[in-house]
Amino acid sequence: MSSFSNLFRRKDIGAILQNPPADVEGHSHGGLERNLSVRDLTALGIAAVIGAGIFSTIGNASHDGGPAVSLLFVFTAIACAFSALCYAQFAATIPISGSAYTYAYASFGELTAWIIGWALIMEYAVGNIVVAISWSDYFTGLMDGIGVHIPSYLTMGTQSAYKGYHEVLDLMMAGQPLADVAPATMEAYKTWNSAPVLFGDFRLVCDLPAFLITVLITAVVYVGIKESKTASNLLVLLKLIVVAVVIAVGVFYVQPANWSPFAPNGVAGVLKGVSAVFFAYIGFDAISTTAEECKNPQRDLPRAMIYALIICTVLYVIITLVLTGMVSYKELGVGDPLAFVFQKVGLPQLAGVVAVSAIFAMASVLLVFQIGQPRIWMSMSRDGLLPPIFGRVHPKFHTPSFSTIVTGFFVGVPALLLNMDLVIDLTSIGTLFAFALVCGGILILDPHGTSEARFKVPYINGQFLLPLIMLIGIGLLFAYNGAAVAEMGRIVGGAEGFEGFQHYIPMLVFFGFCIYLTIASVRRSLSLLPTLGLLTNLYLMTQLGINNWLLFFGWLIIGLALYFNYGYRHSKLNAGATANQPPVVR
Repeated sequence: MSSFSNLFRRKDIGAILQNPPADVEGHSHGGLERNLSVRDLTALGIAAVIGAGIFSTIGNASHDGGPAVSLLFVFTAIACAFSALCYAQFAATIPISGSAYTYAYASFGELTAWIIGWALIMEYAVGNIVVAISWSDYFTGLMDGIGVHIPSYLTMGTQSAYKGYHEVLDLMMAGQPLADVAPATMEAYKTWNSAPVLFGDFRLVCDLPAFLITVLITAVVYVGIKESKTASNLLVLLKLIVVAVVIAVGVFYVQPANWSPFAPNGVAGVLKGVSAVFFAYIGFDAISTTAEECKNPQRDLPRAMIYALIICTVLYVIITLVLTGMVSYKELGVGDPLAFVFQKVGLPQLAGVVAVSAIFAMASVLLVFQIGQPRIWMSMSRDGLLPPIFGRVHPKFHTPSFSTIVTGFFVGVPALLLNMDLVIDLTSIGTLFAFALVCGGILILDPHGTSEARFKVPYINGQFLLPLIMLIGIGLLFAYNGAAVAEMGRIVGGAEGFEGFQHYIPMLVFFGFCIYLTIASVRRSLSLLPTLGLLTNLYLMTQLGINNWLLFFGWLIIGLALYFNYGYRHSKLNAGATANQPPVVR
């Protein structure tokens, strides 16, 4: 029983605050440099949020849900706002690098902290691989547009080209016609066929631009937070100018008739874009990883999170309405919707400007995530859950040096070799999990809003309000999506066996949480806003599909194997690992 309880040993907040802000063993004079103001932090948040979402995924979301996707952005922003308030309270209470990992350590315990830290590694790494490959596609297209052609074998992932080559080769060997082969597959075949031979059947095919942009961004992040913030501020300024121009020009081409029907595919069509829309918001939590580099973290972190969320939500809603007003939602299922709509209305010059700005937008997202992930690894290393080298801080540049290099390696090499599809759902599920735990952490540490933190989530008694909200939600569900409820009842009842039932497991678990939290709120008068944040994030997770859950659990199993083989035994809270330092457990 003692060993089991050790899995949930928690760090006292006072002990966390006393933790050295650098690895004193390696660099006694080295620490992270406090250089970020509230403006810089807000810019980092905007840099992360205004990126792939507004230049890419917003098109497919609008295609599925129509103009009503603008409301989905509002709904998702509200979900993020609940989480942002909880993040802000934690940031004001524990102004230490580590984000949700550190917060979970103080509220849920060590095992949960490891799980969320491992999930955030997946979120940041997979997200950045996708962004790097997307950046490469935009950059290659831009180079072609100005007459500079980069050989296709230097702009395509090895795996994609190899797979496409053998698919076409198999069809040719079987005597099948090639007319029906997808263009992308045929392009992969041609790329592999024309690439220089290295040895045997293996050829030189790699996505060099994706690798080089990762190396460049990693170098900027390694050199210092001051240089990183300067780059971020410049990129954000450029992005905001372009977005403002898009809105100012696009509004004159809006045809209100395109907004009717507002939700052509109903609620189901709107919700189909949940993962794409949420992918746009996942970056704001990266702000909290820079807590030890803020001039006044307890004041500035909460403000920056709220400012970034409000600014980005307003921009997303306006952009969505402008896009769906300029052209029919049916035409927006493209990878570059902003450039597409201006081509459509006869403004190719502005489409070119948008394409160029997308390159800088993607780079800024890459920058913020490359800043965030090393600082999470650094925090995990300080606690003994990762080897000490991950916590090393460079004596001159005052950055987590080794962790930054490892982050660049884990993003750059896959981006060089793989040509992944947008695994948006897999990225989103890790973020939603982090958001849910942060909201739950506030319910554990401050369920009644009695904290003395400089910023805290406003306390609203959920004793009667949460049951009322649940009843209203059930009524709206049956009124506007009754067919989906009936279909779920039929499948859960066994109409399609386990094959159909498994897809509703996340939703059934969510219903269980709704019942439990409603009862807990009635009995314990829990704070309403963190409760709504927890439930909203859990609901969004149910919309991501069973396959993504299985991949997520597979990733967690790998992480748990590492934890039990290293982290558990070397934890600073393990008396056996630190005999000279008594553990702080509560």
